[in-house]
Amino acid sequence: MRIGVPREIKVLENRVGLVPGAVRELAAHGHEVVVERNAGQGIGMDDAAYERAGARVVATAAEAFAHAELIVKVKELQSAERALLRPGHVLFTYLHLAPDPEQARDLVASGAVCIAYETVTSPHGGLPLLAPMSEVAGRMAVQAGAYYLEKPHGGLGMLLGGVPGVDPAKVVVLGGGVVGTHAVHIALGMGAEVWVLDRSVEVLRRLWVQFGRPLNTVFSTRDAVERHVASADLVIGGVLIPGAAAPKLVSRELIARMKPGSVVVDVAIDQGGCFETSRPTTHADPVYVVDGVTHYCVANMPGGVPRTSAFALNNATLPFVLALADKGWKRALAEDEHLRAGLNVAFGKVTCAPVAEALGYAYVPPEEALARAPD
Repeated sequence: MRIGVPREIKVLENRVGLVPGAVRELAAHGHEVVVERNAGQGIGMDDAAYERAGARVVATAAEAFAHAELIVKVKELQSAERALLRPGHVLFTYLHLAPDPEQARDLVASGAVCIAYETVTSPHGGLPLLAPMSEVAGRMAVQAGAYYLEKPHGGLGMLLGGVPGVDPAKVVVLGGGVVGTHAVHIALGMGAEVWVLDRSVEVLRRLWVQFGRPLNTVFSTRDAVERHVASADLVIGGVLIPGAAAPKLVSRELIARMKPGSVVVDVAIDQGGCFETSRPTTHADPVYVVDGVTHYCVANMPGGVPRTSAFALNNATLPFVLALADKGWKRALAEDEHLRAGLNVAFGKVTCAPVAEALGYAYVPPEEALARAPD
């Protein structure tokens, strides 16, 4: 199969869809990989590294798209990239379509087969291609929150862990999934007073066993969210409904009740955000202030540590890329229900129920779309 890897063009997105080691694996399976010039520059991998791995380097994204059957990326296609998508393409990347009607419209119009990392499932019920980036984002959320709590950056002027005789900051984590677990790990390690809220007693029990008594676990209700968010110094939003828009757990009114100089970090912003006051930001301009509360809502947080993120992502995606390339997309999806769960758009139809519901499209089950697909 012909595989294309364009350079990421989202603002300050330095990750890359395939690292050289992954290219070498694909080449060993007999596949042809075309990589856009400087695609790996952000992770410290030059074009020569890709050529040694067996790739052919081309000058433009247009060349990579024109050559490819399978396109492997990291972030959702930007408008200029969507113009290059055509019937016959298979796109494998993060999509996050529920809060992005313009992208969804263009993907539907393209006629391409679009598989989203974030809705691929695992036999154990997890999201294996979202998990590594959620791990990174959860850890980064605490770092970002600690930075913006400093007075020169507009914060309260608090050290997250305090010092002997001075209280630490109160960190509230909304959601005890992968993001939340890693945020808790770093916040506790920095000495903060940490509270995690979740609607699953089993999740809270797992966190209690993992972290012990230093972690405060709370069953999430409206009352609990209001009490703990209002008194927090740093709130991290890490809730997720696979494929769907994130629930708005924190209202504008509750933000107004928080301390001036406190910080919220919305890791759910890719799916629309879990704070009513959230809007996407970039690494170039990461924060804004509402009612005295600093909002950090960078939509591609792991892009800030691209080398770590790209290798972690490739560890998870490479088996699926190999399956798509070795078997062909149709057989790979037919044989693997977990990869099939990643199918969001195919031949002008929306094949992910939460996306269809969020954006008002008719839903076509992936199995039905596959049955209609040309050979």
